[in-house]
Amino acid sequence: MGKIPKKGVENWLAKVKVMIKEAQDVENTVTNGRYVCRAWNGKLVDKKTREMKKLLDKVPNALGSLVIDGPSVGLPLPTSELVGEKPVKDEIWQCLMQEEVSKIGVWGMGGVGKTTIMKHIHNDLLKERIFYRVIWLTVSKEFNVVKLQDDIASALNLKKDLDKAGDKLKRAAFLSEMLKKAGKHILILDDVWDKISLEEVGIPEPTSGNGCKMVLTTRSEQVCKYIDCKVIKVKPLSEEEALILFLNKVGPNIVQSPTLMPTLRLVVKECAGLPLTIVVVAGTLKGENEPRIWKNALKGLKERIGKVEGAEAEVIERLKFSFDHLKDDKVKYCLLYCAFYPDDFKIPKNELIGCWIDEGFIDEMDTTEEMKDKGHVIMKKLEDNCLLEKCSNHLHWTCVKMHDAVRDMALSITNVNSRYMIQAGKQSEKLLKKDGWMADVEKVSLMRNSISRILKDRLSPQHQLLKTLLLQDNPIEKIPNSFFANMPCLSVLNLSRTKIERLPNSISKLENLTTLLLDGCQALRYLPCLSKLQGLKKLNLCQTKIEEAPEGMDMLINLRYLDLYVVTLKEIAIGLLPKLSRLQHLRFDEDNEKTSLKAEEVVPLEKLDPFAGVSKTSMN
Repeated sequence: MGKIPKKGVENWLAKVKVMIKEAQDVENTVTNGRYVCRAWNGKLVDKKTREMKKLLDKVPNALGSLVIDGPSVGLPLPTSELVGEKPVKDEIWQCLMQEEVSKIGVWGMGGVGKTTIMKHIHNDLLKERIFYRVIWLTVSKEFNVVKLQDDIASALNLKKDLDKAGDKLKRAAFLSEMLKKAGKHILILDDVWDKISLEEVGIPEPTSGNGCKMVLTTRSEQVCKYIDCKVIKVKPLSEEEALILFLNKVGPNIVQSPTLMPTLRLVVKECAGLPLTIVVVAGTLKGENEPRIWKNALKGLKERIGKVEGAEAEVIERLKFSFDHLKDDKVKYCLLYCAFYPDDFKIPKNELIGCWIDEGFIDEMDTTEEMKDKGHVIMKKLEDNCLLEKCSNHLHWTCVKMHDAVRDMALSITNVNSRYMIQAGKQSEKLLKKDGWMADVEKVSLMRNSISRILKDRLSPQHQLLKTLLLQDNPIEKIPNSFFANMPCLSVLNLSRTKIERLPNSISKLENLTTLLLDGCQALRYLPCLSKLQGLKKLNLCQTKIEEAPEGMDMLINLRYLDLYVVTLKEIAIGLLPKLSRLQHLRFDEDNEKTSLKAEEVVPLEKLDPFAGVSKTSMN
């Protein structure tokens, strides 16, 4: 029931185990002893009996309850039903139950179902409570030793302690000791792309002696062999299994249509037994009962696959078939935007829909809530087409993520015209050199890296077409004053959760800026005058350290979204808010008496959403 013995109980039981072995030795001695040794044997038995009574007198009754709550081994992962993968799942499970098998490598091509199988095993391990801890870690293509160390420490609730450990080597030593003390555990490393040195990361070698296990999923058999794993290959589904999965996803109306079945079977065959492509293509054709549509789909699939060579390239082409069948271009842009995030990143739904609105992928409506509703409709469509997966993050927020093969497809599309530059989550420490910034690039994502400073010699002289610049979650401390001087078209700028203390004056020149996100910039104290940013629709200053509203904010006549949840804010100037007549969302620190608002300040804001963080009826 998730309980473990108290430490005193564990120590006492260990002594009992030793005593039982010693008693067995005495019994063997007496049984095999001669008559002349009887007296000596009697003394031996008497001595051991007294020792056992003494140990019994120390039974830990005084400890009260003999057990305490065990650690949280983890939450079940959301997953889909297995069709055809059960035999390989059973094989992996049997290996896990064998004492002599400590490391298992599950490999197969992208989209074949490796992660889905391991999610089921992960959830079964939680139910069975075979291991003290079940730790799931997603490694991904952008593998980085420090990030993996951070993820392991977070799983052990030791992230703060790890941060104090020092350099990479000391961190590895600290993690190794903590994992050794973590009891019998299993590490599941999902989506491993390259060879990993367990010693460099700080993962102790799993052995039959310590009872620990490790399972990794990968597209490379060589990765499994490098780590000396028991190798298990996940093969594509058989034709019959593939057909069952397809029919489960495509809907009952199609299943009941005998005229479609011959073409449907051929479409399934083109999916090559890969669960990912089967469910994506099925989602694309769900509800389509016109034979000509199915025949055209079959023709399109064959043509796409015939143009490329290699199994991985064929997977991407099958996914592009589904992408092309998204009838609305803005829905396509919404999907491609998800590739701006790092590989395997869990994107909070509300954050993503907010980004879609900022980018203009969702048409403007009377209220923000209507636009959010439209965003949820788009997200539901992408989920139904299996192009996005539902999930939740460590904060239990509702999220979506892209399968790595779907992200590969999205990146292949964005790479065709070179208008996007995506380098998210690569742990880069410097902004890309001049030749890394294409002159005609329109959207740049450098989020979640390790960039701490933007140097002048890293700037390209002209970025005339740049519209989106995502730099959030970087430890950026300083931005050169002229950095934004040659970005006349910049519309969306995200500097959230950086370490900047002040914004450069060149921000004032961004007259086409519509979105400025600075939430979580806990060192930010200064913003230049914003009076020229009259196109600005969204300004988020949440959790910054500003003490007064930025100069020129009264000129932001198009502002729809304003987050001033800032504990250091000394006042909101009287007469400021009524000038922001289009404001729909307003949030501030209601516990800060210095920023309390009078009713007359808010009543003129006729478009203000009463659920956006402040209610007109609650004003002083």
